[in-house]
Amino acid sequence: MTSYAKRIDKRKFDELRPIKAEVGIIPNADGSALFAFGETVAIAAVYGPKPLHPAHMQNPERGIVRCNYNMLPFSVTERAKPGPSRRSKEIGMVSGNALASVIDLERFPGTVIDVEIMILQANASTRCAGINAAAMALAQAGVVMKELVSSVSIGKIDDKIVADVTKAEEDWEDGEGATDIAFTMTSVTKEITHLQLDGRIQTHRFKEAVEAARQACEKIHQYQIRALKGEKIDENK
Repeated sequence: MTSYAKRIDKRKFDELRPIKAEVGIIPNADGSALFAFGETVAIAAVYGPKPLHPAHMQNPERGIVRCNYNMLPFSVTERAKPGPSRRSKEIGMVSGNALASVIDLERFPGTVIDVEIMILQANASTRCAGINAAAMALAQAGVVMKELVSSVSIGKIDDKIVADVTKAEEDWEDGEGATDIAFTMTSVTKEITHLQLDGRIQTHRFKEAVEAARQACEKIHQYQIRALKGEKIDENK
């Protein structure tokens, strides 16, 4: 079996790909943002809070978050089929739940906050990039949140826990098969609002993965804050 002394792209095990982050990229949205891990590029737009129609769907006690996730046809090597799929609906649902957990929805009874996430280019970690962009867009829109959320994928390659996996790393299989875990964590309380595990991992290695996610999310949070303060971040330059 090939030994992974180094990652394919020569990164350290805890190193993120070059980050790109910016807010205010869609003028007609209430809030918008771009977030990229290397070749994975996501944009998010927020509309609302606004009255939910039809009226019978409104919750008189709190607002709701309606999140749509889409990979654009040209985002992957083989053209993606346009329109919603079972996968995109699932990712939209879990992304919306991850974001709703930090929004003070009781301030917006009877309303909906629409979050549109679009993947412009994909090389793994698309749902994580989308959640990061959406959190920034919500903050830029002035939606009241208890704290931000940040998201990252953690993988296991041979015996190494690695942060921000690429497609090649997602497809890597050791004796236990490929392992990829998407985490979303809150910025202050460090609570996990979203976790999806593909593959298998031992309990003690999972604890290592949680700690790796915490450290990576702290780094991502700093990029989000810098972008929200008006900085245009592009580490590819």
